Parts: sequence; structure tokens; C-alpha cells
Amino acid sequence: MTNTSLSKLEKEALELIRKNRGILQSSLWRQLGLDSREGSRLVLRLVRKGLVKREQVLVNGRRTYKLFPVEARAQERKLIINIESILMIPCTTCPLFHKCGLEPEVSPETCPQLDIWLERMRSKKRELMNT
Repeated sequence: MTNTSLSKLEKEALELIRKNRGILQSSLWRQLGLDSREGSRLVLRLVRKGLVKREQVLVNGRRTYKLFPVEARAQERKLIINIESILMIPCTTCPLFHKCGLEPEVSPETCPQLDIWLERMRSKKRELMNT
């Protein structure tokens, strides 16, 4: 998510949150001159966009939320999608697919091709984790 797709108010709020390395949402609203309704909507937009996370905290015996910036790397990780593993699943080309799970002899639990594919995926995951 780039800053160019944010409104002026969202950019200002995000800058305050980053500058303070976290801020109580009520303090953010005050600094921006917003009421609780406008402030809540702003915060929810930033949370939905994956730019801010909210953590419940206790301040002077009252529950409130502290807002923290989400690291850019965490945002990027969320956006990485690998569909290669799905495309290579043997089920997509299996001639018995229409019977799978409906008959005792044809099911994911007994399929040797599916077992081989799953083991291949486990091995790839282990390789990625070790690099």
C-alpha cells in the first residue's frame, strides 16, 4: 500500500503514529482535531488497509486502544501469493475426481498421488525455511 492511495488525513494520522512509535487512539483524535466518531472511522480505515494495528491497553483503569504502525515488510509478506502449489495439485487432472470422497476406495485419505504431492510441498517448505 503506497502513501499516494491515502487521503491527506490518513497520511497525517499515519505520520503521527509512526513518529510516536505508537499512540493512544484518543490522543491521535485530539491531535488531529477529530471527534470519536470521525477518529474511529479513520483508525478502522488504516487497520483495514494493513497500515496500523490496534492493541487493547489499560490506562487509568479504563480500556482503550494503542495504535502501532505495521512494518512495511509485514505488509509485503501478506501480499505474496504463490498459486504454483495449487496449480500442481494432482486432483485437478485426476480422472476419478468426480468420485472422490463419494466412494470408499476413492478419497483424499487413500490417494497415493495426493500423498506424493503433499510430501513434495513439505520438502519445498523445509527448503525455504532453511535458506
